[in-house]
Amino acid sequence: MSQTAASPALPTIAFIGGGNMASAIIGGLIRQGHPASQIEVVEPWADAREDLRKNYGIEAQAEAGPALQRARIVVWAIKPQTFKDAAAQAKAHTQDALHLSVAAGIRSDSIAQWLSTERIVRTMPNTPALVGKGMSALYARPAVDAAERAQVEAIMASTGEYLWVETEKQLDAVTALSGSGPAYVFYFLEAMTRAGTSMGLSEQQAHQLAVGTFVGASELARRSDEAPAVLRQRVTSKGGTTYAALQSMEADGVGAAFERAMEAARQRADELGNEFGG
Repeated sequence: MSQTAASPALPTIAFIGGGNMASAIIGGLIRQGHPASQIEVVEPWADAREDLRKNYGIEAQAEAGPALQRARIVVWAIKPQTFKDAAAQAKAHTQDALHLSVAAGIRSDSIAQWLSTERIVRTMPNTPALVGKGMSALYARPAVDAAERAQVEAIMASTGEYLWVETEKQLDAVTALSGSGPAYVFYFLEAMTRAGTSMGLSEQQAHQLAVGTFVGASELARRSDEAPAVLRQRVTSKGGTTYAALQSMEADGVGAAFERAMEAARQRADELGNEFGG
């Protein structure tokens, strides 16, 4: 895992799709010194193209064309259901490139078939990449060499932390855990804020307290060598306020329900590969 990996010099990079995740990666790259002139973007939506021009000075193209041929790395930042058609349009211009996919669920076998290449890395990032605090997992097909892995690491390090997984199947679990994970945090923040206001705090106070608690607890867990269960036990005195809250959650089956929810997300990630990978 790394946030500060030594970055090799990156070649021209093309992005197929210029939405939030592409913008997060582009912004990170530019902050780290990668020139905007060495970034190509294909984005069909005019509003998104205008945002890229205003924010990064990038003149994105509405459709794939010869400009993609100068890219040595292509990042696929598009919705799963549009991947196959986009690949058909870009394939002729990207034959010599390394391909990095951030599309949920689409398996590398399908990407290899659509693009006629084995040089493919899949990654599952998450939305905190927008503020440089992302968590990404990476899987590379055997044809990707060490130098290309290092280039991918440099790209993803610009958005936060990353780790490699050994099997592509593990990316479905990553999708359920960290890919979808920010939504779970926001869900709990909503609930904590509502509870705070119902107990007499203002919405702003409750929100600030909830967010600050998540940030602080996460940083404590990051810095500690102890398991989360041990950290939880350290702040839970039997018969105290925290104990009362945790006992209530256990009685309501919150933990088990949360695990079932993540399993539902994992299953959906698998289904996406079946639905759109043909």
